[in-house]
Amino acid sequence: MLLQIISAECRLSTRSRGGGHVTGLAEIARVAGVSVSTVSRVLNRRAGVNEDTRQRVLSVLTDLPYTPRGLGALQRTGVIGLLVPELSNPVFPAFAEALETTAARAGYSSLLCNTRSSTGRRETCSQGRAMNEEDYVRMLLARGVEGMIFVSPEIANVEVPLGRVTGPGYYAKLLADGVEMVFINGATPELDVSEVAVDEHLSGYLATRHLLELGHRRIGFVSGPSRSLPSRLKRAGWAAALEEENHPCDNELVSYGSFDPTGGAAALANLLDTARPTAVICSSDQMAVGVLREANHRGLRVPADLSVVGFDDIPFAAYCSPSLTTLAQPIEEMAAAAVDELLHRLARDRSRQGNEPHRRVFRPRLVVRESTGPVGDDRRPD
Repeated sequence: MLLQIISAECRLSTRSRGGGHVTGLAEIARVAGVSVSTVSRVLNRRAGVNEDTRQRVLSVLTDLPYTPRGLGALQRTGVIGLLVPELSNPVFPAFAEALETTAARAGYSSLLCNTRSSTGRRETCSQGRAMNEEDYVRMLLARGVEGMIFVSPEIANVEVPLGRVTGPGYYAKLLADGVEMVFINGATPELDVSEVAVDEHLSGYLATRHLLELGHRRIGFVSGPSRSLPSRLKRAGWAAALEEENHPCDNELVSYGSFDPTGGAAALANLLDTARPTAVICSSDQMAVGVLREANHRGLRVPADLSVVGFDDIPFAAYCSPSLTTLAQPIEEMAAAAVDELLHRLARDRSRQGNEPHRRVFRPRLVVRESTGPVGDDRRPD
């Protein structure tokens, strides 16, 4: 089935004015002064429409009222929206592929949106500002998707400025308006939404227990941004394991960075300059790659001088040098559960039966490789 990647080039933004009727193609065409077929070509990103006309149609879509079900409100479209925060981190393309494959088996096509791509590349919507998750949601609704799956949604995993954060009230309104959605790794306590998640707290706990069993006592935590819910949960697991053994979990052992190698390297540099841990746990494998590079830059041998644990088990983790000990998410199982939950919600919605949200939590798996070893281990890799 079709997997279409939506980039900022779509630049389709609609806005709810509240209480409006369904805006049809004919009405959009009338207000924009174009034909219905032209509106259809704009919505479906087809050639044959000049830029001035396209922008006029998009402007009308911005101003006219719409129901949250969008232009596909009156029919089943067989399409769902997949929203991931980025494609540069291999874990998110892996989720996208697993979600698309599972949806296709159930007869659904997928539209894939890279929701935080604009953070680094300054992509813009039709109003000239950087696109965000909310813009993509409006676009998906206008294209008539039946439901959406958010992977690590903006509310729970924020690296954008505070003014750009989509709050719980926004998602709550979508739910109240009848938009079916499922979160993967991102629901918050104040939001009553179906979620599929890996146990982030257990991930931090298992990683720390592994290092404790190797004799480490000063274990640092390389965290993602301080407002990131997954990082906070992993940190709580890290602290719980240390407290069980009466070992320090002081703030000086925590360092923050972005979820990429540069952020990991900077966070380790800060830890080495202040806390001098013998081991570190990273919030992602991408950060762990940066940690390995910074350790090498400082002349530290891994694991003889510093043990390193990542999270995600991206493909590169098994092939870097040394290979990375990490916590693996069961991505295919989580994707299957998320699609299954969304389709069940859509089916119950059509039959007007109860549709209470559900939460499924999956256990991470510790994958031990070469980057962890006993504290003070002087063995050199072969």
